[in-house]
Amino acid sequence: MTKPLLMKTVPEIIEYNAAAYGARDALVYVDRGLRLSHIELDAMANRTAKALLALGVKKGDHVAIWATNYPEWLYTFLGAAKIGAILVTVNTNYKIFELEYLMRQSDSKVLVFMKGLKDSHYPEIVSELLPEIAKQGNSLNLHSERLPLLNHIIYAPHDESEAIPENYTSWQAFMALGDTVSDEELAAVRSTLDCMEIINMQYTSGTTGFPKGVMLTHHNIVNNGFFIGENMRFTEDDRLCIPVPFFHCFGLVLAIMAALTHGAAMMPVDHYSPTAVLKVVEAEKCTALHGVPTMFIFELEHPDFEKYDLSSLRTGIMAGSPCPIKVMQDVLEKMGMSEIVISYGQTESSPVTTMTNTEDSVEKRVSTVGRVMPHTEIKIVDPETGETLGANQQGELCVRGYCVMRGYYKMDEATSSAIDVGGWLHSGDLALMDEDGYFKITGRIKDMIIRGGENIYPREIEELLYTNPKVQDVQVIGVPSKQFGEEVMAWVILREGEAMTEEECKDFVRKNMSRHKVPSFIHFTDSFPMTASGKIQKFKMREMAVELLQLQNAEAIETA
Repeated sequence: MTKPLLMKTVPEIIEYNAAAYGARDALVYVDRGLRLSHIELDAMANRTAKALLALGVKKGDHVAIWATNYPEWLYTFLGAAKIGAILVTVNTNYKIFELEYLMRQSDSKVLVFMKGLKDSHYPEIVSELLPEIAKQGNSLNLHSERLPLLNHIIYAPHDESEAIPENYTSWQAFMALGDTVSDEELAAVRSTLDCMEIINMQYTSGTTGFPKGVMLTHHNIVNNGFFIGENMRFTEDDRLCIPVPFFHCFGLVLAIMAALTHGAAMMPVDHYSPTAVLKVVEAEKCTALHGVPTMFIFELEHPDFEKYDLSSLRTGIMAGSPCPIKVMQDVLEKMGMSEIVISYGQTESSPVTTMTNTEDSVEKRVSTVGRVMPHTEIKIVDPETGETLGANQQGELCVRGYCVMRGYYKMDEATSSAIDVGGWLHSGDLALMDEDGYFKITGRIKDMIIRGGENIYPREIEELLYTNPKVQDVQVIGVPSKQFGEEVMAWVILREGEAMTEEECKDFVRKNMSRHKVPSFIHFTDSFPMTASGKIQKFKMREMAVELLQLQNAEAIETA
């Protein structure tokens, strides 16, 4: 029997946990020595909420967070939720142009940020964007010409030993401001919350055009997280290792909300490292682990993999990009995750719309993305005519139900393009449903390669190449051709110590697939261009391939 939808806000969830699970672990950072109970996590959310109120943040205001999986990320999210402020998540890979666009488009009033990641030094970027901070000598009560709505900038250090950049207000100083706000003031705002109100804005990766702010409500993310956890058989006894980024739906909903709605403990990894993940799982006896396929590949390929005790693992989610069958089988067998599940969705649907469960057969878990989630409708339609298709007929997957976003922030036309008059969200993904109601994602409409009139789906070729023992990872794209319109190109990452020629790779496909599916080009590489959330950016691969192969004029290509 399907459980009813929860009519609860995020604050109601964490307050329930504090009452029900008390001193049990809620949040553990192994590398920081930080361990908070459910009571302590709720108290930290209250303190953060008071600090935001002290800054003048009101219900409906936008608060941006630009950080990896810091504890302050979670505190900011929960604190903002307590007062009805909307958390705006910022991609950790952003540079100045992208940050300026997002801060302006989102109308954010507050920005919390950290020192940086990889080649992005956040204080330098913020200082360049907001020179008024240096002139003013203080990052609070700011008046910026470029971003007039952005009034408060707060710096979150990794630990107490890290120096605070000059002129910036520290997280600690920000939190101290909350001491001036009474419990009664917080309670008064807290009492006005409604679960149908917007709580979060997540920006799509922007694979076409500028990124769009997806508006999600308490109702969206609480229920999506709850039913995700149900499919994993989550309880308060589960302990989830979270290496996926918080700023993405994978981290916020599939991890944080799935855990919170079941009273499970969270063990975040600050930013992904296979060593860190293996250490956390062993140290905290994690029962669950999330990741995109590439993360699991790196963990399985870790030189000390066999030395770690992963026997506590039971379940987890592999999602974010197509899940290779071979990788799934290795996770089941070598990592002992007998109840690992697959999910599919998009930010605009909160995000999960289909999912396998722990009782599904291994065959279903490695070959499909599961069945439709509770309280959600799915149909497969002909992309050209809009006609609803039957079982085993390929078309565009469309979704309707509680999970569909409120819309794109200040982008009515884009919202109307994504959600039709019947309330159906058009995914842009090609899929089919079998007779048992299980869905298979066969590709992106725009990722489909049309070679000389033949439709070629990259996923099919990728799955074949994954079975080659020399291949660690592979992505297939279409590149321009005057002769055929498009040609197939495979980007291949080989396993350590392995060697392969282009012809050998082509022969492998040629022996197993139709001639027109054999890649015309093979590019051996060490990595793929990715978003910070681990999604492969095929549009960037296509751009790079045009330069690499000098196809600017799409000259006729001699094919094998």
